[in-house]
Order: sequence, then C-alpha cells, then structure tokens
Amino acid sequence: MSMAPVPVRPARNARAFPSPEAVFGHLLRISRALAGHLDLQSAIQAVSEELDDVLPHDHLDVCLLRTGENVHVAYEAGLHTDWSLAEHPIPVSGSPIRSILLGEARELLTGDATTDPRFRFEGAFNHPIFDQNLRSRIHVALVVRGEVIGAFSCSKHDAGFYRDEDVTIAGHAAEMLAPYFYALRASQDAKRLAIEEAEGRAREEGLREGALRLTEELERERQRIGMDLHDQTLADLTRVVRRLEGLRDGEDRTSEALAPVIGSLHRCIGELREIIDDARPNILELFGFAEGVEDFLVRALADTGIVWNLSDRSEGAVDALGPSLRVALFRIVQEAVNNAVHHASPARIDVDLERSSEGGIQIAVRDDGVGFAPIPQRRRIGGIRNMQTRARLISASFFLDRLADGRGTLMSLSLGAPTSGEGEGR
Repeated sequence: MSMAPVPVRPARNARAFPSPEAVFGHLLRISRALAGHLDLQSAIQAVSEELDDVLPHDHLDVCLLRTGENVHVAYEAGLHTDWSLAEHPIPVSGSPIRSILLGEARELLTGDATTDPRFRFEGAFNHPIFDQNLRSRIHVALVVRGEVIGAFSCSKHDAGFYRDEDVTIAGHAAEMLAPYFYALRASQDAKRLAIEEAEGRAREEGLREGALRLTEELERERQRIGMDLHDQTLADLTRVVRRLEGLRDGEDRTSEALAPVIGSLHRCIGELREIIDDARPNILELFGFAEGVEDFLVRALADTGIVWNLSDRSEGAVDALGPSLRVALFRIVQEAVNNAVHHASPARIDVDLERSSEGGIQIAVRDDGVGFAPIPQRRRIGGIRNMQTRARLISASFFLDRLADGRGTLMSLSLGAPTSGEGEGR
C-alpha cells in the first residue's frame, strides 16, 4: 500500500535565538537601510546585510509576481542562481514555492529541500536547490492588503537549521518589506511597460531618432516615479519607523497605540496604488479614450474645487488608433491638465475632443489660470517638453500659448487621419 509523502521537518538544534528586542531593533535598521534604494537588487542586498544577525542565511531572495501575468521574477543576495539569472520570467506553475505564490499557503519550512516532496514535482524549476545545496529553507508570503505579491525566502546549506522561531522572524521581516517592495514593483512595472510602448512605436515607424528620444522620455518617467516614491512613500515609511521607535522605547504597546501606525501604513499603500494607477491607464483598453480622460479628470481634480468639462465630438476616432497612439494622446492630455492644476491655479479646465473633416483628431485643453509666469517653473518646462516630444514622435502638431485675453492657457493637438497601419486599435 502506497503512502502519501510526509514533508521533511527541520531537526531540533541548540542554536540560541535573539531576543524580541534584538529582532525589533534589526527590523528598524532594515527600514532605515532601505531608504534611498530605488531598485530591487540593491534593496534585497541591504536587507540581507541587516538581517543576517537574527536570521542567518547563505542565500536570500525575494520573488515578485508580475502584475497581471502568471510569472514571477527573483532578486537574490548571497548566492545568485538561475532564479534571478534566467533570461525570461519564470512561470508560477514551475516555481518550487507555487503554493505560496498561488495563495494556497502563507509559509513553508523544510529541513532538507533536496528530499522534501513539496519541492519536487513534474516541471518544477528547482535545479538551483540541488546545484547550490539549499537544504534548510523558509518561505513566507509577501502580502499587501490581502493580495499575495510574491515571497520572501532564505536558505542555509546545513540540513535542519531553521526552526519555527526563525519562521516567526521571517514573517516579521516579510510584513515590513511587503509595502516597500510593492512600491518598487510598481516603479519597475511602469518602466517595463513604458519600454514596451517605446519599442512598439519604434518598430511601427522605424524611426531611430524617435527611439532615442523615447529613451530620454523613459529616463524622465523613471525619475518622476522615483521622486513620487521618495516624496510620498519613503516619507510615510520614515514616519512609521519613528512611531515604531517611540513604541519600542516606551511602555505603551497596546492595540490603541498601534492603530495610528496601521493607519499610516494603509495611507502609504493607498498612495502606492495611485502611483500604479498613473503608470498605465488601463481604462483606455476597457472603456475607450473619452471615458479614460473623464476618469482621469474625476480623480485628478477631486477635492481641488476646479470645475471641469469634457466635450467629446470625436465619434470614437481615437479608439480606432493603435494602442501606442492612444496612450501617447492620453499622456499629453494628462500632462496638460496636471500642468494647469499644479502651476496655473485655474478655476476651470475644459477638454475638447473632436474629429476633423479630413478624419483626423483634434484635442484641446483650456484653463483660465494665470498663464505662463515670466520665469516658468523648471518642472513645468519639463512637462511642456514631455508633451512636445510625445507629439513629435506620433507626427502630431502641438501648440501651447496664452489665451487671447492673457488669462489662461490653451494646449491644442492635431493628428492627421491614420494610415492603414495605425488603425485597428481594438
């Protein structure tokens, strides 16, 4: 009679475990060490260096699920294996820890992964376990607002090294790291999607000059996302760390004292979602260009007191364009509105979409703000150049000037009728 395989448990060992105070102190140092790291590889390296005293390891990695895809990418410290060096992302179905990535388990502990049946199944991408002799292993889910975004893992060559107390420490580390890596994943996703858009546009038009200009634009976009993460997310996380330090040094560690800290983390996650929403306007694909612009106006002008109006006489002409053109037009409208809100102090913004008699598209964004200052702000100039570059790359005419009465600004954009290769957008 066959019997179901039994997962391998770690052996007992006499290793001394750090005190809760020591663990707490190291977690705070990890938060400080993360500050300033805007790429995933340097972030996991910083975590590894700070965590080794309380959670010894020969190999540390974070694997993150790709947004909207059934694949994941790994970032490693210590040993570097094919999990991070693979040319393409690894399908979740082949991951040795697929049960965590699929939300079926929140943690895994094994004394010897080389013999544990949970890591051995048909099609498993598990050869780094055997190549690097990663025997003792801990895996903990990275969870943000109930969503599994990846897994935090550590390994030792020695069999039976880790115990349940180590899993608890790894769980605390994962809880602290999850929001930060969520933000970094959003930044990386935005950069990757922007690169894909740039490459697609370059292939369509065969413009080497356009590809170079898009590269410059992507660098500015990366810097913008980095600034958003620095100005919002890192500032919030710094405040959370200070509150935790206050709790550590004080006597009050009740649930009432923790409530403001939890609230701050929720606000931080909300800001991260806004950064992600700005990274790619998915509503364009779901409902169309006019609806996407309307949704953006609702979100961008909420609580500002600015009155807005959207007039759509385009007869769906924008939706007949290819996705790269639609996204470029949306970004120009987005930049024009944001410029007006941040620099012109308007009471009203009007957006007009119109189909020309020749079958082309005309877009206008008007505001009744202060117009151009004598010495425009540096960031506003950067936004204008972004719009000019995007318009030039899609062969659209771009115009920006004060209104006739001297109060307010008009941005107008004209795109000729699409050729056969630019249609069939949906």
